[in-house]
Amino acid sequence: VQLQASGGGLVEAGGSLRVSCATSGRTFSYYGMGWFRQAPGKEREFVAAITWNGGSLYYSDSVKGRFTISRDNAKDTVYLQMNSLKPEDTAVYSCAARRPNIDGGWTDPRTYDYWGQGTQVTVSS
Repeated sequence: VQLQASGGGLVEAGGSLRVSCATSGRTFSYYGMGWFRQAPGKEREFVAAITWNGGSLYYSDSVKGRFTISRDNAKDTVYLQMNSLKPEDTAVYSCAARRPNIDGGWTDPRTYDYWGQGTQVTVSS
């Protein structure tokens, strides 16, 4: 599975941005998908995840109520809609895919098998 994130950019605090992750190579609809972020000098942090059919969604406490993860299996793409952005949301955002036979551990990056290069999101104050 190849993953390619896009849609990052510079936005003012309080603004919105949507990042996308296009996939190719295998049947996207079988895979659970997640978004992680990493700010300079910090460890990688879980942001959000979605099961193969969108039936279950997972969010970190820091983004719950502001970010929404979704997927379009017909387009092999997963999205992260980010609203009410804060300067502390500034990071490189990366998408990841995990095999369907993995249960639980959605926030643990070690449970993901494929990673795309990230897209930079910068929120100015």
